[in-house]
Amino acid sequence: MIRGNSVIGVAAVLVLAFLIPAAQGRPTAPGESVQIKDVEVRLSDHGPVVLLKAENKIIPIFVDGTVAGSIQAALTGQKLKRPLSHDLMRSILDSFGGKVIQTVITLKDGVYSGALTVAMKDATKVFDSRSSDSIALAVHFKAPILVSRELLESAGKELKDKDESKPLTL
Repeated sequence: MIRGNSVIGVAAVLVLAFLIPAAQGRPTAPGESVQIKDVEVRLSDHGPVVLLKAENKIIPIFVDGTVAGSIQAALTGQKLKRPLSHDLMRSILDSFGGKVIQTVITLKDGVYSGALTVAMKDATKVFDSRSSDSIALAVHFKAPILVSRELLESAGKELKDKDESKPLTL
């Protein structure tokens, strides 16, 4: 029950944030930005992983099962019997005329983070978030996911086999 209340609390804070005007530009990935071209959810020996693909590289980000399910459902258009947290956030933003514009994924001290840009009416706000939540909401809104060239080069794994039917080992 605490988890459900926390989602409603987060949603309330998100909506209230737009009641207080503030000018805030869109964040950019440090250095040159690279737009992620494809997102996949897979299971690995270490648990669910989201694969961010760009320029023949993938950035693996390990996520919990609920977030993996939310992202997979959004990618495939699957409607779940009951809404998950990201479905709820999308419904709340939609009802107030808001939308996710983009997310920027960064890596600091071994932890991925997301800077989620949300626009509602005449205001645009950037919210610090877990990378997994930021990716999930970007996928739900079909918004761009950006990373820096440096992150792609340092954390990205080279895609050696173009045959997507073969399992990916992480």
